[in-house]
Parts: sequence; C-alpha cells; structure tokens
Amino acid sequence: MSSYFRRQLADYVEYHRDPWNCAMHVLGIVLLFLAAILPLSLWSITVFGIQTSVATIAVVPVLIYWFLLDFALGAAIIGASIVLLSAAAMIVSHATTAGMWSLTAIMIVIGVASQIIGHRVFERRQPALVDNPTHLLLGPTFVMAKLFIALGFRRDLAIIIQERPQSSSSFSQQGRLEPHPPA
Repeated sequence: MSSYFRRQLADYVEYHRDPWNCAMHVLGIVLLFLAAILPLSLWSITVFGIQTSVATIAVVPVLIYWFLLDFALGAAIIGASIVLLSAAAMIVSHATTAGMWSLTAIMIVIGVASQIIGHRVFERRQPALVDNPTHLLLGPTFVMAKLFIALGFRRDLAIIIQERPQSSSSFSQQGRLEPHPPA
C-alpha cells in the first residue's frame, strides 16, 4: 500500500466512523455506480475488434486508478465492477429506454439520499468530498477495505480503519459531536 493511499484512506475514515453511515455508503456507492453506467450501457462500440459498451470503456480509467492505489482492493473492485456492468447490460436488454432512465433516476435519488442521511444523521458532519473532492473516488476502496477486514484479511488496512473510542469527543447540547479541548 502506498503512503499516498494510506494518508488518503486515513483522512477518509475520519468522516466515516459510524457503522450506520458505512452501511448507507455501501448502498449508495453501489447504486450510484450502477446509475452512472446504466445509460452508458445502451451504446455498443467495437474496440480492437471486441464488441463492448461505452460503460465498460468509461470505467476503465477509474478501475486502473483503484488498482494502482491497492492491488488487492483494486482487483476486488474490478470483480465487483464486472458484476455491475453485467447487471447493467441485462437491465438495458430487458427494459425500455424510458424504464432504464426511470431506474437510473431512482437509483441516483436513493444513492445520494443514503450518502446525505449517512453523514447528516449518523456522522453529524459534512461528507468527506466537500473538504477533499478526491474522496469521491475513495468510497469504493473504503467499502472494499471494510469487506476485506470483516472477512479477516488485511490487518494493515484494519490498523488505519479501526474504530477509535469516542472518549475524545462528546455530544454538544445541539447534538453535534465535538472534540474535548486539550488538557
């Protein structure tokens, strides 16, 4: 794992401590990824003699980025992306164009709402990407890292993502989580 990825992940984790927020992110990230590729799955193109969709071509740069951040997480995300690209291809082959656009809109609304609810209700703070727009691309690696840790893999990631006790923080009277002043 590169030091860049370690720093970015450590910063991202600070915005994603609550388990319910993390669960909301799993739902939101999957739905938003699928919503992004679904319309692009309508268009087929031929690249180097291979028939594929614009969706597949569009996700290649970000898949390379995730793969370069961390080989194992990137490989797992590539596997998940293949499943989602296949699901998108099945949806567009069975749905009308209007149905596909309706489904895309519904997934965007639910995906964004889950992110907002996760941060506002459970974390009680703004999303990480507001402070650092590059965090938009870290969500899938964070979710995959949490899965790896839950399955007992990647202690190096567990050290970065591990829960910190909230003894250094408390809820203010307004219901916001605020740090204690240094002693």
